[in-house]
Amino acid sequence: MPPARRDARRGTLCALAALLVTLAACGAAPRAEGPRIGGPFALVDQNGAPATEAMLNGKWTAVFFGYTFCPDVCPTTLATLALAQSRLGERARDFRVVFISLDPERDTPGQLRTWLASPAFPRGAVGLTGAPARIATVARAYHVYYRKAGSGAGYSLDHTSVVYLMGPDGAFRRPIDVAEPPERVAAQITAAMDSAR
Repeated sequence: MPPARRDARRGTLCALAALLVTLAACGAAPRAEGPRIGGPFALVDQNGAPATEAMLNGKWTAVFFGYTFCPDVCPTTLATLALAQSRLGERARDFRVVFISLDPERDTPGQLRTWLASPAFPRGAVGLTGAPARIATVARAYHVYYRKAGSGAGYSLDHTSVVYLMGPDGAFRRPIDVAEPPERVAAQITAAMDSAR
């Protein structure tokens, strides 16, 4: 396994473990108490339109942080979410994916728009980017670690790759384990939807 992928996987496992400990300490309630996951942000989407945390309201949203030049973890995660989305049936209309770039230096709205247009990625996925300080703020709100690795134009990013499932009220509900097969990922999403009824 390449070092960058190994580091990203290790960071993901650590972050996921921390989230699970938090949920366990709270009795795994649908709305976790403990450290807050998520918060206010002011970014722009792939069309250059302003986007705030209010965009999370109204649908179940999988929030994922990464970057478009990611060679493996990011495209694989989005492809898995796309396959899971296709297994949600009618419930797919109540589900969306929001991809937040950790690489605003290269991930312009245009770059996000081109990248997310891939037919392998979730339908209707929203890409967000913004000034480095604003990206740092939203990353802290979601407890996401990221660090530039290497130098020059071909640098990469080490980052945690937890997928956060947010409820229609914009509150964090659970992490999604995208290491599972797509049908199991879809089952995680529908279980969260059912528990909220």
